[in-house]
Amino acid sequence: MASVTGRIGQIKQPKGGYIPPSKFETIVISDGITLNPTENVHGSVVGMAVDYLTRLATGTDIIDAFQISLQGAVIAERLGMKGSTDVAKNLLKGINGLDDNSIVNACKLVTFDVWRRNFISAMRSKGYKETNPDRDTIENMQILVRRNMTFLEKYGPVTKDGFTFEPINGTKEDYTNMIQTGKGTFGGYTKTVDSGDGDFLTTDTLWDFKVLRSKLTTKHTLQLLMYWIMGQHSGQEIFQCITKLGIFNPRLNTVYLLDLSNVSQDVIRLVEDEVICY
Repeated sequence: MASVTGRIGQIKQPKGGYIPPSKFETIVISDGITLNPTENVHGSVVGMAVDYLTRLATGTDIIDAFQISLQGAVIAERLGMKGSTDVAKNLLKGINGLDDNSIVNACKLVTFDVWRRNFISAMRSKGYKETNPDRDTIENMQILVRRNMTFLEKYGPVTKDGFTFEPINGTKEDYTNMIQTGKGTFGGYTKTVDSGDGDFLTTDTLWDFKVLRSKLTTKHTLQLLMYWIMGQHSGQEIFQCITKLGIFNPRLNTVYLLDLSNVSQDVIRLVEDEVICY
């Protein structure tokens, strides 16, 4: 059992990857702004906080925007971190936009995500007490969220954010039965890939935010393809109109786009059979 990103770390892709990054069209957006060169918060924390703050800025309810963080706090409390849920709730109350205090609270709150996504790693990850973004980090994050918003004004509107791949009429009992028996599927999920959630959809494109200093890799392109395939298997109507895969990296201010007509059916079947294991 693994999440989408966990599964990608388990498998070896063919030479060049299932989808070579070179297949994506690259569009650089210039805004004349230079980010501060250093940050004192881990890149994954910056990325998650920027993602959730962007969802909040687009009108998503704050509880929905930080849902995984809140779920992680509940799990942390169950595993012995007393007071985690109260801490998370108080941090949430301190998030009101893109002011400095909101950025700090968002960074602290998303440290609970790891308890939901990979609780084994949570044991060695920095917690909210050790996560204290400095002035340069705060300024960068404010710029990154604003770049996301500018991007969405051009490529939006968003039709769905924080999407998952449950079947339309699935139940918790159906999911539990799949995990316990190792048989069947639960929408887009399988026993091999039993969790995973994407960033957002627009009318015809499945998008992911990547706050990276480096260029696109085969891990990133496979993640997008897995999301699309799982969406098709979920039966959810919202995935039926998706004809493109896209990534926006606000750190590089760069858009990457791929028309799914450029992905062969052979590659799709290989990912279905060998990676997701339908």
